[in-house]
Amino acid sequence: MTTASGLADSLAAEATVTPALRIGPLTDPHYADIPAKGKRHYRESLGKVRTAVERFNEAKADFAVELGDYIDEATTAEGEVAHLKTVEAEFAKFRGPRHYVLGNHCVWTLTKEQFHANCAAKPGPYSWDHAGFHFVVLDACFRADGTAYGAKNFKWTDTEIPETQRCWLAEDLAAARKPTIVFVHQRLDIPGEYAVKSAPAVREILERAGNVLAVFQGHHHRNDYREVGGIHYCTLMAMVEGSGPEHTASGVLEVFRDGSLKLNGAFQQSSYAWKPARPRQ
Repeated sequence: MTTASGLADSLAAEATVTPALRIGPLTDPHYADIPAKGKRHYRESLGKVRTAVERFNEAKADFAVELGDYIDEATTAEGEVAHLKTVEAEFAKFRGPRHYVLGNHCVWTLTKEQFHANCAAKPGPYSWDHAGFHFVVLDACFRADGTAYGAKNFKWTDTEIPETQRCWLAEDLAAARKPTIVFVHQRLDIPGEYAVKSAPAVREILERAGNVLAVFQGHHHRNDYREVGGIHYCTLMAMVEGSGPEHTASGVLEVFRDGSLKLNGAFQQSSYAWKPARPRQ
């Protein structure tokens, strides 16, 4: 016979052990039908995306997130659209909602409008709720002067989240009042060429909100992790780096009711397990 207190203990334990939801993140496939350059094997990314999607489906992920640099360059916009449609056909095999973060390579020859029109991507920034959590996609593909990236009008080191988007973010987080995870391509946790110019201002917004658990990023093509201001910042490994099926990177992110996170990395992606960096408000 289970007592009321025993049932409460059992439910509490289950909430810690059983994820509230699972997410399939991947980043930097750089898919293109072009020869390899250095360690970047562009054509092989098609099979790498296929393998990641199979893993997401096997894990019954609630949704998948592509964190930017979905494609790489072609000599024409039509060529880049062909790259996009080819890799999108593989990602579309995921049996659930798909979300996309714009990376600088996504809009090298294409405009943002062309990118969105040729895959299931929704223009950022935007947010949604799922299983009691809040999720945000940011768009850092702007120049410091506020001009949107597109059609070779930018340098990859000049990346910004404009003030209008920062205002939107502050309002969105204030209205959400739920534990939140943020997705962005360029880095928010460090200074330098891989970072968003206004990263300190963005971090201040995230910290002031008090409900942000973690930020997941790509762009830097390496595993990295930092805790800044009570928020976990995780940079995921790029899929494009290295030749052969073992030289890819993917993972399944488990999100728990108490705000704990567990990233089960595969291949070159590191695994992590984090408790909430600060008490939930």
